[in-house]
Amino acid sequence: MNKKFILTITLALTLCMGFLSSCYAPNPLYGKWADNNGNTITFNPDLTYSATISVKGISKTYSGDYASIENVMVFTREDGSINTEWDIRGSIMYLTWTDSNGQSEHLSLYHIAK
Repeated sequence: MNKKFILTITLALTLCMGFLSSCYAPNPLYGKWADNNGNTITFNPDLTYSATISVKGISKTYSGDYASIENVMVFTREDGSINTEWDIRGSIMYLTWTDSNGQSEHLSLYHIAK
């Protein structure tokens, strides 16, 4: 009787762990994104990012925190913050980056590393 009880408990715990682990959905943003023009954005699990973006031929490095709500992403950086709409289709992220001078660059970034 004792063996049957232990086996039942073990099976129940195994099923619960399997169910809980299947509920986890990793954030699709995590990792490094890049295009063929040298633009890169790396999203970290601690909600920080680092980016090298070229707008009108001028490349600049940024870092800070990011937040994502629905299809709007907020990047904080030294010169303030920007809000942009974003979308991932397949392994390509589409967003518009605006620099501190108000110049925008439409980006199509490929997910190159997790």
